[in-house]
Amino acid sequence: MQFTESWLKSLVNTPLNTQELGDKLTMAGLEVEELEPLAPEFSGVVVGLVVKKDKHPDADRLSVCQVQVAEGDVRQIVCGAQNVAEGLKVPCALPGAELPGGFKIKPTKMRGVESGGMLCSGKELGVPSDVDGLHILNNDFPVGGNVRELLGLNEMKFTLKMTPNRADCLSVWGVAREVAALTGATLNAPSFTPVAATIADTLNVKVENTDLCGRFAGRVIRGVNNQVKTPQWMIDRLEGAGQRSLNALVDISNYVMLELGRPSHVFDLDKVQGDLTVRWAREGEKLKLLNDMEVALKPHMGVICDANGPEALAGIMGGDHTAVNEGTTNIFVEAAFWHPDAIVGRAREFNFSSDASHRFERGVDFQTIPEHIERITALIIEICGGQAGPVVDQVLNLPTRKPVTLRHARAEMVIGMPFTVEQVKDVFTKLGFQFNVEGQGSNTSYVVNPPSYRFDINIEEDLIEEVIRVVGYDSLPLRAPVGKLKMLPAAEGDISRHAIRRQVAALGYQEVVSYSFTPEQWEADFNNNTDPVRLLNPIASHLSVMRSTLIGSLTGVLKHNLGHRVDRLRVFEVARVFEKDDKVQEGAQTVAGFKQTWKLGGLAYGLADQLQWAAGNNRALDFFDVKGDVEQLLHGRKVDFETFDTPNQHPALHPGRSARVLVNKQAIGFIGELHPKLAQEYDLPQAPIVFELLLDGLNTRKLPAFKEVSKQPVVVRDLAFVVEQNIAAAQLKKAITEVKDDNLGWLKSVILFDEFVPKEEGKGLNLNEKSLAFRLTLQAGDRSLTDADIEPLLKKMIDQAGQRCAARLR
Repeated sequence: MQFTESWLKSLVNTPLNTQELGDKLTMAGLEVEELEPLAPEFSGVVVGLVVKKDKHPDADRLSVCQVQVAEGDVRQIVCGAQNVAEGLKVPCALPGAELPGGFKIKPTKMRGVESGGMLCSGKELGVPSDVDGLHILNNDFPVGGNVRELLGLNEMKFTLKMTPNRADCLSVWGVAREVAALTGATLNAPSFTPVAATIADTLNVKVENTDLCGRFAGRVIRGVNNQVKTPQWMIDRLEGAGQRSLNALVDISNYVMLELGRPSHVFDLDKVQGDLTVRWAREGEKLKLLNDMEVALKPHMGVICDANGPEALAGIMGGDHTAVNEGTTNIFVEAAFWHPDAIVGRAREFNFSSDASHRFERGVDFQTIPEHIERITALIIEICGGQAGPVVDQVLNLPTRKPVTLRHARAEMVIGMPFTVEQVKDVFTKLGFQFNVEGQGSNTSYVVNPPSYRFDINIEEDLIEEVIRVVGYDSLPLRAPVGKLKMLPAAEGDISRHAIRRQVAALGYQEVVSYSFTPEQWEADFNNNTDPVRLLNPIASHLSVMRSTLIGSLTGVLKHNLGHRVDRLRVFEVARVFEKDDKVQEGAQTVAGFKQTWKLGGLAYGLADQLQWAAGNNRALDFFDVKGDVEQLLHGRKVDFETFDTPNQHPALHPGRSARVLVNKQAIGFIGELHPKLAQEYDLPQAPIVFELLLDGLNTRKLPAFKEVSKQPVVVRDLAFVVEQNIAAAQLKKAITEVKDDNLGWLKSVILFDEFVPKEEGKGLNLNEKSLAFRLTLQAGDRSLTDADIEPLLKKMIDQAGQRCAARLR
């Protein structure tokens, strides 16, 4: 909401200066976002009279002008504007002047001709101008006068950042009401003197749907002259509010909308065929709007129609066919109350917004429509002439404003300071609320009838806000909080999501945050999800479903970085994923629903280490590098990595270079190299290593417990097994460590330290076999172990390795 200070002060007689007024509005909830002059700062620009114009001897597009800038002071100035002409008064920047942006004017030569200044366009001065070229000044301005002062460019412009509930302040009159309530200043209401009907002409309007339009008023005006120029005072106020002048009738309609918050529409009566009908649109109807957009209408959109079909989009924008132009002589002026629920969101369906829809969807005063019609009529006849017919006002279905009760004790408790009854009554009186006081003392209450323009007054808390807003937030006492705070109990073994993020970051990964919305193709490619959770109203056509895995988003991040020449990447994301769930409980019933699961996803790509000079160290990372990172994250837990069986192989992972991650024998995620077909499909030079883990497997830990360090010596034994090449080392290790023996507690560690795969027959191995060597460390807490102690345990390990993995000692 924009307006000039002089416009506001013409409606409310306040002695506050500009800054004080801005501060007062901001503290009352009408935030002043900008407070600036109408034009940016410039100096040294005076009114110049072009007394002579000659062609430049060496440039076809330049003119050599003699410009009078003061009594007896004529300067030679070279000008390139096409509209320069003798007898014009234009802005002239003299040497030493400074234009917006810090541009300083100096005497100069242009193509060999001396130039002692610069003739200025509106753009060069930061002044709105419809002229392509020099800004033409009023012929009444005195030669040599200060252009900035004569054009009133020092006047301040207010820009308010309005909250959605304060539709009543989307007008200068509404802001003036607020200023009067806050300061006690006197209001100067615009004139609503009825314009006498001098003709009997009317236009029949039938409202078919009262849930769309609750009140409709209009009148016929004949014999207007739309070729007249809009008065300068109105143009100045419109431009100060960010509106440009179009023609007199449109300017008047826009002016009243800004002045009173009343959107209206002016139809060219000669283009209207038959009567008007207000109704919901029908499927298949189309309408070309004033912004040249042709829209396909839908049944939940309101329209104003004539015999030919829709001519205006109700409460949003008029149609192009019945728009007024310079040749318009007969008009129909309408003003209506459109129910907010019937307007909200309709303009956004066509990806635009209008001043009218912005106001109607928040609520416009439904009681003052006839007065505002009179205001528009008076301005039209004053500026354009014509004869007015009677106002036809149809009251059909107006909102019911229920009284709202405010309890005095409740207001004091919520606000946190005491009030007198007189203070509260004074607030409601200043705001123009009708109210009754009931009860006495601590039982006092106020029954308020909200005005027709205050759609935000519905519950007791709304009135409490009005009390403290008008009394002033700066009057609240400064008191320390009285609430008693205490630490909430938290299990020491719990790990927060933030702590998990820090753990992953400590491993060299960078956190990314991406949309939970994802392309449907990613769901199919990275999770084989053919029935994802779909969005009813996606923010973009390709982000149409909710993701059930983080791998697609991380691959998208990799793809983006590769396009920016980043060839080594470690990224992770902690976020929710979304899946359908057919087991959601609603009371006693099980219904289809959705579940949200927190997961950690990671991706690594490029060299295992940063580029370095040491020979042999610039190798590409592999599965085991990232497996080590996952083991670090799961440190202190019983972790296993298990290869996928064929039916359950993850669709996004390489079949031979991937594994499930298990904690305490429960699957919590997976790790592996991206499938070659996906690397090729997404144009990746090499496949990244990815992992995804349930946060439920990461957010708890086993607390450390004291255990006495044994003073007994350790015993080391090496066992080398021959197994078939399809037997994983983890599978063999699991067989060794899961023997049933009372002395298994002696086993402190089992480490794979050698793998040998023959390239030819010999050395006791077949070509389909391999050798895996493990180092076992054993230690007792009470004595030194002997061979007699160890051998039975080792024999059980060897036997179980043979039974489970068909292993034999090498």
